Amino acid sequence: MNARRAVAVGLALVSAFWVFYEGRLLVVTHGLTQLRAGGNGAYIGAVVFPLLAIAAGWGAVRLWKRNGVSRG
Repeated sequence: MNARRAVAVGLALVSAFWVFYEGRLLVVTHGLTQLRAGGNGAYIGAVVFPLLAIAAGWGAVRLWKRNGVSRG
């Protein structure tokens, strides 16, 4: 496995983590309906976690597909 594929797998794992964490956030807060006092950071997480998952997933796909293609 070359370095690009290894980084792609790492990014895919990071993406899977953020998908899991978003699901956990929604389960723990019962779909963001039950937040503890001062727990408004959950709303930020509900937006940021999927964006992180998408960005890491996009990077993983790009690196995986780019494997073996040289420019120059």
